[in-house]
Amino acid sequence: MTATTARKDAARVAGAVKVYGSGDTAVRALDGVSVGFPAGRFTAIMGPSGSGKSTLMHCAAGLDTLTSGTAYIGDTELGTLDDRRLTLLRRDRIGFVFQAFNLIPTLTVAENIALPMDLAGTKGSREWTDALVDVVGLRDRLHHRPSELSGGQQQRVAVARAFAGQPDVVFADEPTGNLDSRSGEEVLNLLGRAVRQMDRTVVMVTHDPVAAAHADEVVFLADGRLVDRMENPTADKVLDRMKAFDGKGAPV
Repeated sequence: MTATTARKDAARVAGAVKVYGSGDTAVRALDGVSVGFPAGRFTAIMGPSGSGKSTLMHCAAGLDTLTSGTAYIGDTELGTLDDRRLTLLRRDRIGFVFQAFNLIPTLTVAENIALPMDLAGTKGSREWTDALVDVVGLRDRLHHRPSELSGGQQQRVAVARAFAGQPDVVFADEPTGNLDSRSGEEVLNLLGRAVRQMDRTVVMVTHDPVAAAHADEVVFLADGRLVDRMENPTADKVLDRMKAFDGKGAPV
């Protein structure tokens, strides 16, 4: 049994269909996608523009609803939850990192990291938070505000905030999109360390083969369909695979 099949999925979708609009203007962003994201692993989602990769992430994370099919966090089917329970699930079991850092400018680094726990009314684990601060390398910046940090440092705060509540899975949507290559590399290394040293689960949408190479596995979408998966990716292998598919996901 492989490492992937031996692990329980932290998140998954089955027969996922997402249609925007109706009639002649309808767009099928997801077209029957079934894919699991194993716990304790770093998975990247790749595909050309318009392939459905961000839609897949948003539906898997409960930020958007499927037209048909099912989405699960662990064993919980998202479609069975009302708005309140879905909000609580996102707060308690999911972390998010976006291209825009989305930090609160009036809060310090420490306060931004603690924000999910404050909103939930919980203190969290002091030992976990301390370990997380060390992993992201922010101990000497805890009392700074976002305006006093570089872009890379702000994204590291966003990563720490995403993991602070020990969620089941962290979804990262183009987390290095606003960063220079060096800062982006630092953030990707950080996500990898969170997975491998702290047994976290990360699902990252990216268009960058270099970023995807930090993952344990890459899943490829084209035209709203799952067209391939790659274990142990390298930037060159990912780039070659991307070149091998046209816009409909068929080999060129």
